[in-house]
Amino acid sequence: MQEDSNLKLLLYRLALLVPDRWYVMAKYYKNFGKLPNLRNPQTFNEKLQWLKLHDHRPEYTRMVDKYEAKRYVAEKIGEEHIIPALGVWDRAEDIAFDVLPNQFVLKATHDSGRVIICKDKSKLDFEEAVKEMRASLNRNFYAVTREWPYKNVKPRIIAEQYMQDGNSGELKDYKFFCFNGVPIFFKIDFDRFIEHHANYYDMNGGLLPFGEKDFPPAPDKKLSLPETLPQMIEIATKLSQGIPFVRVDLYEINRRVYLGELTFYPASGTGKFTLQAWDVKIGQMLTLPQ
Repeated sequence: MQEDSNLKLLLYRLALLVPDRWYVMAKYYKNFGKLPNLRNPQTFNEKLQWLKLHDHRPEYTRMVDKYEAKRYVAEKIGEEHIIPALGVWDRAEDIAFDVLPNQFVLKATHDSGRVIICKDKSKLDFEEAVKEMRASLNRNFYAVTREWPYKNVKPRIIAEQYMQDGNSGELKDYKFFCFNGVPIFFKIDFDRFIEHHANYYDMNGGLLPFGEKDFPPAPDKKLSLPETLPQMIEIATKLSQGIPFVRVDLYEINRRVYLGELTFYPASGTGKFTLQAWDVKIGQMLTLPQ
């Protein structure tokens, strides 16, 4: 176990020896079979790579830290839109399972993707949970993606209140693509644990004719839009002010809006669309800072 952890740390150190520009170019080439145009980026994904390399505002670190972001967002839109934190620890071994409620969520403040959702503490394998969170703590997300905002986030474990909509019994999220403070379109993921799809909509709720290759759209799937959509748009607008691009991920739970997270580089800037012409169209929406 310790040997595996030491090996991963060594690999992260070796990866960081590669300059950011070379690294993002190589990763882009691996996914698209061509190098990105970083001198004069045109597509959405190319511009996201450019932002990784050049848009390094200190506040971005706070915005992606899953613990600090709660305070940041509360200052902007109010604490009523924050999913409560139940605890935060520097080491996975220190997680206070005995004081956590029967239902909760565990994640690392500096990582992405690895989450433990506990719906019944009596059925949770504590040793496995600690193992998972230790692995997440040891992961250097910046080394893997070169997403600059994560570079200086302090690795910690956070426990959050478990949230579930009382009407639908699920947790739907609405992801707003915002360009210089203007939400232009949003997507809804659904059937995550059956056959993951995602539909894209304009700000009036009209279905857009594209999607992601990894999670293709299902145009025949009629999704009801939330009553709180106008409020979501207002929140997304406030949180994206002055930022070239950020995706504001929101939940609606029992007719209340909560922040999920702020995402600067969807799919780390390597996501493929079902219609690649949209990579260019969305790129035209993104004005890079001088």
